Amino acid sequence: MAMPHYIPVMLNCAGRRCVVVGGGKIAERKVSALLASSAETIVISPLLTPYLTSCYEKGQIYWVERGYREGDLQGAFVAYAATDNGQINKAVVAEAECRGVPVNDTSDGARGSFITPASLRRGGLIVAVSTSGAGPAVSKRLCQEVDAMFGEHYEAYIDFLSKMRIQIKERVPDQGKRQLLFKALAEMDLLTQIREECFRPWSVAEMTSWIETYREE
Repeated sequence: MAMPHYIPVMLNCAGRRCVVVGGGKIAERKVSALLASSAETIVISPLLTPYLTSCYEKGQIYWVERGYREGDLQGAFVAYAATDNGQINKAVVAEAECRGVPVNDTSDGARGSFITPASLRRGGLIVAVSTSGAGPAVSKRLCQEVDAMFGEHYEAYIDFLSKMRIQIKERVPDQGKRQLLFKALAEMDLLTQIREECFRPWSVAEMTSWIETYREE
């Protein structure tokens, strides 16, 4: 069977119902990522690890204290089949496919509709590395190598770009002029200033002044 050709996608799970079937170590990793994304996280499992139990006691997750049953994915935005039982995982995938719910089978990535890549974060910067399921351990190692390439200065850079983008959208209604400003913003050599510690965060007034200057050009 040929290796799937995956399409990289970034999902906004904030406030959305995300279901994890399983309460072990693998489920921990999925839950941790969902909590970081502010998802409405539901865990279905007779037992939980200490970490997941702590999440439940803190009110961070909803716990359905039993095994998986058909119908558990109703209303789900995304699902993870994360048990150590291949047949249960297969049943979760089957229901997800019937309901049109994206699903990750942690026991057999090719059986689900998506896989989760190794990733690193620098504030708003996210770099994902995947071998299309061929070697998850290799993905993690490659991710560590990429991590060494990106210092903390990228976090300040992405934070600045994000704030500027918000100001441009609020102050420039014309789409064509917006694109010109975004291009000018991307061409600014801010990374060098940040690396050399010469960069000072701009005030809203300074951002507005820059926007007005470039909009008139």
